[in-house]
Amino acid sequence: MTVVIMGVCGCGKTTVGRALADELGWEFLDADEYHPAANVAKMAAGVALTDDDRWPWLDRLGHELRALRANGRHAILACSALRQIYRDRLASAGELKWVYLKGDVATIEPRLASRRGHYMPPSLLVSQFAALEEPPVAMVVDIRQSIATQVAQIASALRTTVPNEQ
Repeated sequence: MTVVIMGVCGCGKTTVGRALADELGWEFLDADEYHPAANVAKMAAGVALTDDDRWPWLDRLGHELRALRANGRHAILACSALRQIYRDRLASAGELKWVYLKGDVATIEPRLASRRGHYMPPSLLVSQFAALEEPPVAMVVDIRQSIATQVAQIASALRTTVPNEQ
């Protein structure tokens, strides 16, 4: 099984995802690491990606998820997955559970302003919220909670729905 931690930039996908993967003993994948160089350059220049930019990236992620599944491995994927059409594309990789890290501009802007070493500039936050289609089926987690609380909440829900998975 794969759990996708989704949401806009700066909501904590990577931080929560890594901590959750450690908690469960699962693999962790950060979708940001799978972007082609052209996408990274575009975002670094403050230009929002188009759907055409995203399709190869989503397909590459789907390939990675299918490979993990074929090997019987479970994973946590940190991925924006802002639109339903992107989530549908990823879902072609097999069973996915969705966790939506929900926040607002007031909570996320200061995080982005203090973030160093990431190609995604704070100026793209507005475009992220504009593209966001909140998922109709997902566990919703309030990002104002501590990381530990978020991870415990998600892990508890997963252990309830997927007993014997550690």
